[in-house]
Amino acid sequence: MDLILWRHAEAEMFAAEGGDLPRALTAKGERQARRMAEWLNQRLPASARILSSPALRCRSTAEALGRDFKIVPALAPDADPQAVLNAARWPSASEAVLVCGHQPTLGQVAAQLLAGQEHDWAVKKGAVWWLRGRQRDGAFEVTLHAVQGPDAL
Repeated sequence: MDLILWRHAEAEMFAAEGGDLPRALTAKGERQARRMAEWLNQRLPASARILSSPALRCRSTAEALGRDFKIVPALAPDADPQAVLNAARWPSASEAVLVCGHQPTLGQVAAQLLAGQEHDWAVKKGAVWWLRGRQRDGAFEVTLHAVQGPDAL
């Protein structure tokens, strides 16, 4: 199974009203989302399932893909890493799953899967960490398939 962790692109520091969830992308964030979406669309299978936090900055980032996606309340800011894995149906999903979410949760998910330990690994704004889980020689292994930031595109 492929699990693609996509941190939302750069967002405003404060929303005009309503707290954290309605924070919109900045102009730079909109460019980051478009660049990363183009890169992802060249690589993601058509059958990929796309999940987003309910936060406006994540929804706007995911919308750049031009594909259908599902808003998952369990992926809101400060989500538990296990909630991300549950939403993605890790490791048993039959399709690739892209999760558009937040720090520190996405970094914690990556650390748990790649290092088997709790760490707050940094995932830059707008960046993607592409993980691949598979059975090999009777054991399940997770490998890092790609790390891509929007500013390198």
